[in-house]
Amino acid sequence: MRALASPASLKGVLSAAEAAAALARGFRRACAEAEELPIADGGEGTAEVLGANVVRVEQVHDAFGRPREAPIRELADGTVVVESADVLPLDPERLDVQAASSRGLGELLARLGPCPRLLVCLGGTATMDGGSGLLGVLDELPGPTTVLCDVRATLVEAPRLFGPQKGALADEVLELEQRFLLLDHAHSLAKLPGGGAAGGLGAALASLGAKLVPGALYVLEAIGFRERAAAADLVVTGEGTVDRTTFEGKAPGEALRICEAPGVPCVLFGGRVEDGIEAVALSGEPSQAVGDLEKLALSLGLA
Repeated sequence: MRALASPASLKGVLSAAEAAAALARGFRRACAEAEELPIADGGEGTAEVLGANVVRVEQVHDAFGRPREAPIRELADGTVVVESADVLPLDPERLDVQAASSRGLGELLARLGPCPRLLVCLGGTATMDGGSGLLGVLDELPGPTTVLCDVRATLVEAPRLFGPQKGALADEVLELEQRFLLLDHAHSLAKLPGGGAAGGLGAALASLGAKLVPGALYVLEAIGFRERAAAADLVVTGEGTVDRTTFEGKAPGEALRICEAPGVPCVLFGGRVEDGIEAVALSGEPSQAVGDLEKLALSLGLA
């Protein structure tokens, strides 16, 4: 058997690379060939999956105004890469959509200086401010900018789809929807696919001239996933939580879809599996994630 281990990160537990390594160890224990090909979609770990190297670190503020160091990375062709999750990470210990601001990402972008190409990876943030914090400190982009969006959701859809996971109660979701509609850039960008990424940062960056693209498809194309999956007998992918949003632009959902065309079997796993989706659920204990992934791969390799 030739297996392709292509998980996304298990947020706060394992990076995509660590999860891929655990799967590969399990397959090799079953005497199966295994290739590690971690994936991402614009959220946490995207820069690492793309092979970007850290060139410097800047002091900025996180979503709640606390000092934080954030890396600036660069690809081999000179493209500068910035990841929103490095600046405004979603912290389960503090979920407060009313207080969380995207200002810190604006600070980081403002300090880049002119660059030939900029790649901004959106996803995994604590924010739901429609990008108003970012626009308060950033009035132009430092160069031609492509934004990788981890979801296809529009600006007006974001509060309902992602507000609750960031701590918004039902009445706050309604308030956020109304607030988003009043944003200046909502008039022309309210229905732009990807505009709702990272709590509306997609639309905010588009208002400055950035081009929004589906992050998962961009990354999977960049790392040659389609060709390597077609050459495999089995692909295993997954992420921390598998729910309906997995199939709305997330990397594992796109990997599953790509495998359907050539008929390559693809197994989906999640640390948590919700909404009755057909996927393998891990134990749910972060400390057991590596062992669970090794056992999953071992069982698949022996099947």
